[in-house]
Amino acid sequence: MEDRLGEIRGGGPPRRHNARTIAALTGNPGCTRRAVLDSAGADKPALAERLGFPARFGQSRFAIGRGNAFEAQLKADGGVELLRLVAERLGVPVPPGATWTDLGGDDDRPERSRAALTADGDGPALFDHPLLGLDVAGRRVHLEPDLVAARLAGRFHVVEIKSFPVIDGQADPAKVAAAAIQSAVYVLALRELLAAGGRDPELVSHEVVLVCPRDFGNRPVASLLDVRKQLLVLRRQLARMARVDDLLATVPADFTADPAADPAALAAALRRVPARYAPDCLAVCELAYFCRHEARGQTGALGRPVREALGGVVEVADVLALAEGGRAPEPEQAEAAALLRAAARLRADALTGDPA
Repeated sequence: MEDRLGEIRGGGPPRRHNARTIAALTGNPGCTRRAVLDSAGADKPALAERLGFPARFGQSRFAIGRGNAFEAQLKADGGVELLRLVAERLGVPVPPGATWTDLGGDDDRPERSRAALTADGDGPALFDHPLLGLDVAGRRVHLEPDLVAARLAGRFHVVEIKSFPVIDGQADPAKVAAAAIQSAVYVLALRELLAAGGRDPELVSHEVVLVCPRDFGNRPVASLLDVRKQLLVLRRQLARMARVDDLLATVPADFTADPAADPAALAAALRRVPARYAPDCLAVCELAYFCRHEARGQTGALGRPVREALGGVVEVADVLALAEGGRAPEPEQAEAAALLRAAARLRADALTGDPA
């Protein structure tokens, strides 16, 4: 299977997963195309460039630099300021003698992370750059989160440091929602790590501490995010995802996602693996613009609610024909066709001003 996945991505090293890619993948579990490409570790940004549909999201250099400076400020002097913020938000006194452990580096990092996080002891501690893991589509993927796990009063809390501001006590809801689902990935991975080490996974709290700059300065402010809902969604969607060997059984034998291949051949190969495009893919998937172009004229391009309401009707032209009574519906389209004809009558009445 590893050889087959290597052939799909072009033989280069696989791209590593992070919480954002897992959150995006589980947010659209019905997309076979993304599941195959992410399982193979394909270079989707390079693939999108080669196809002529480059991704249009990501942080600017200024935002990345500002975020790095804000994070360094919080982690200075052994994370004293970060520990104060976390303890204050959790409503516990600032504990004396807290230790700071940076688990970064390449030498035995998985083992060092496991040993540090599952060791006996309830003393206060901050763990930076732990290496975590999750099973995604039948494969073990390693997460390299740039986060801190805080152990206070015998419990772990995931601490997420983000550079988007909290202005007058409010942050961008979309960014907070993205931070919540990414944090849920870390909470789940940390719980699995503790469970594998013989510790109670419930020692990892479902409350995540989100630290952002206040207003337009670099003064930090902490808030709590309850990610229980995100954890339920994440577990359910990971469980629903097909195993990699099952996915590969549906992929043509000559399928390739090698960015070095001919663009026309790449486009033809991708079209043979079904996608499940929705407008919210534009914010999270590098291939979204290619899939949007491919989905023009389809009900899925109008959003998941429209596609689900018109279950079984793929093409917009077929929707219009069913609404106008221009063709007989297939058996699985009968309910949707009846709704469309009723909607068409209501629209016609509204346009003619007929109160009946």
